[in-house]
Amino acid sequence: MLAARRPRSYVRVSGPDAIDFLNRMLSNDVPESGSVDALLLTAKARVIAPLLVWRRGEDDVLLLSEPELGDAVVSTLTRMRFAAKCEIAREEHISTIVLGEADGIPNHDYGAPAVEVLDTDLDGDADLERLRIEAGTPRYGREIDDRVLPAEAGLDERAISFTKGCYPGQEPIARQHHRGKVNRRLRVLELQGEPPAPETPVVFEGKEVGRVTSAVPGLALAFVRVEVPDDAALAVGDSGARLHWPSTRP
Repeated sequence: MLAARRPRSYVRVSGPDAIDFLNRMLSNDVPESGSVDALLLTAKARVIAPLLVWRRGEDDVLLLSEPELGDAVVSTLTRMRFAAKCEIAREEHISTIVLGEADGIPNHDYGAPAVEVLDTDLDGDADLERLRIEAGTPRYGREIDDRVLPAEAGLDERAISFTKGCYPGQEPIARQHHRGKVNRRLRVLELQGEPPAPETPVVFEGKEVGRVTSAVPGLALAFVRVEVPDDAALAVGDSGARLHWPSTRP
């Protein structure tokens, strides 16, 4: 079994108004059962936290995010709770990503069937960072920061509902969606040399057309301007590179 631990923060939202409150706060609807990806956004559609939203019970939801974002999720939701009858609190768990068909919370970050299992003795040496980069999945603090719109990182494909009710950031998200155009997108690069450092420029025909965000030997993620052709020969630092695949995820 291929598996590896994934650092996380965990926030419980529970109580009679929990589902209604989260549906007014998040970019995706809380599911009837199971899990979905969602975003907690500012009013200007900047990402506060990417979330895996797991409905554990009728009035019980667990929000899984990056390890450094738990306090931001709690403080943002608490500030906006007003009269909603729900409790918001941190929880402590251990997450293990298991690749393949297994019981757990479905996770779509790695380009292959995978689940997230809580509080088990499972662990292994799966290279989650390489799988994440190869799948084109953005990570907070690398591909996601206050410079990036969700659509540029491909988050509109997996973490945003365009049919749900209002939530913070919905108006700029909807405007961008209906305009249908961004200037850059997150792409996978095939590298010929050593992995470049984050923020290394991507150059095409002598012009800077993007920047690297994450890299492992042979592969990198980078924001690249949309007009760069798929077969373009690129320069990244002292090495050559090519666009590998469009950034698509299951």
